[in-house]
Amino acid sequence: MHSDGQTASVLFERGDGLTYNDFIVLPGHIDFAATDVGLSTYITRRIALKNPICSSPMDTVTENKMAIGMALLGGIGIVHYNNTPEAQVEEVRKVKRFENGFITDPVVLGPKNAIADVDLIFQEQGFSGIPITEDGTIEGKLVGIVTNRDVDFEPDRSHLLEEVMVTDLVTAPEGVTLNEANKILRQSKKGKLPIINEKGCLVSLVSRTDLKKNRDFPEASKDESKQLRVGAAISTQQADRERLAGLVEAGVDLVVIDAAQGDSVFQVEMIEEIKKNYPAVDVLAGNVVTTNQCENLIDAGADGIRIGMGPGSICITQDTMAVGRAQATAVYQCARYCRTRGIPVVADGGINNTGALGKALALGANVGMMGSMFAGTQETPGDYFYKDGMRVKKYRGMASVEAMERGGGKRYMYSNRNIKVAQGVSGLVVDKGSAYDLVPYLVQSLRQSFQDMGHRTIEDLHLALENDGIRFERRSPSAQREGGVHGLMAYDEPFREGGRERQ
Repeated sequence: MHSDGQTASVLFERGDGLTYNDFIVLPGHIDFAATDVGLSTYITRRIALKNPICSSPMDTVTENKMAIGMALLGGIGIVHYNNTPEAQVEEVRKVKRFENGFITDPVVLGPKNAIADVDLIFQEQGFSGIPITEDGTIEGKLVGIVTNRDVDFEPDRSHLLEEVMVTDLVTAPEGVTLNEANKILRQSKKGKLPIINEKGCLVSLVSRTDLKKNRDFPEASKDESKQLRVGAAISTQQADRERLAGLVEAGVDLVVIDAAQGDSVFQVEMIEEIKKNYPAVDVLAGNVVTTNQCENLIDAGADGIRIGMGPGSICITQDTMAVGRAQATAVYQCARYCRTRGIPVVADGGINNTGALGKALALGANVGMMGSMFAGTQETPGDYFYKDGMRVKKYRGMASVEAMERGGGKRYMYSNRNIKVAQGVSGLVVDKGSAYDLVPYLVQSLRQSFQDMGHRTIEDLHLALENDGIRFERRSPSAQREGGVHGLMAYDEPFREGGRERQ
């Protein structure tokens, strides 16, 4: 039977580095529906995911809200370590303590705050109801609640909240189940249900909107205790041994050793120490881009390999260091070797659309790790603000000057800490809405991509790759332009720049 295109081995045999844009996957035969596609995979030897999606350990991407969303939607989030050990441990604990529908860290205000403070929260975060505690902290005694209805028609926005807040509250005691909370909300017809302890202090909040959204997450990534799975990043520095101990105690499932160049004696020693002292914790090692690097880390005990050196949208490692590798080539070569060792690989960087994620999987990756894809969503750390009329959030590389000033340089081995060479930049991304809308969109797009390629599962796709059952074709620069949007004065792009018109 005649086949067009090339096999993967032929595509990469020339030795020139290829990116995801440099080739296209040729279509296969469709004999199944997109709904029949299963995207289950492994991110490490023992940790399975329903969807091959992971959020990057960046301080403008993943803290507890993103990690919770990733896990509920079948992926996993990796909490960054550009913070104190105590702060990172608390982020992990929030994920492990999470129960669908219960908001454990609601935004609160105090009675002496003004209506203008409520306006700011409504504008920036979109909340429609804010609990009021005596001291304005989450742990304070609950004294009231303020909703849109209470302040909409008040002309003087300097009025204090104690003058307008509702004090006749419907509450539920600590320990209430989600079903019981839902019943109370239905009967009371309230939008928010504060959960309080025996002292009357706020413990958590249940929202009618969140109950609708969190009603059912059948693909959620959970451990044996039915808690959400979560990963956390650490460096190879000695101080992070103590950080690691706290993370393990908090219940972290996956430790990501975060290094720009992961093939080092420091990482080997860290892997060996983790496997000796915490054998129940899986280790995702990296970053690497060659088979020799993969071999060294797997021999040390790595449970998964993270691939990528310089392909991220905010990374300038290749320009600055003159070291790295084109990402498509790196993923293919490393994944081919790691598969012989039974070790999953994570493609980290360069995935800025669903097509790139599909290509990464077609080249042998098990999971795609993404930063820019999720940057700007509601669940990322940081506040929205306006720039040139656009609602934006900050997004920065962990090797940017700004991030390194906060500690991000831990993933880079500096001989002189007073001289820090930036390998990343800081920038702005436009509001993309919620990850709870974005991830299902990505997953459905990926299912349709698999259908077009003619494969039902990631394992089927990888077997076809091994047996030359997938065909590829190089794309010229003009073919790349032809394959994207062209010839339009303006257009709307889903989940980019808030869906706004691009000029």
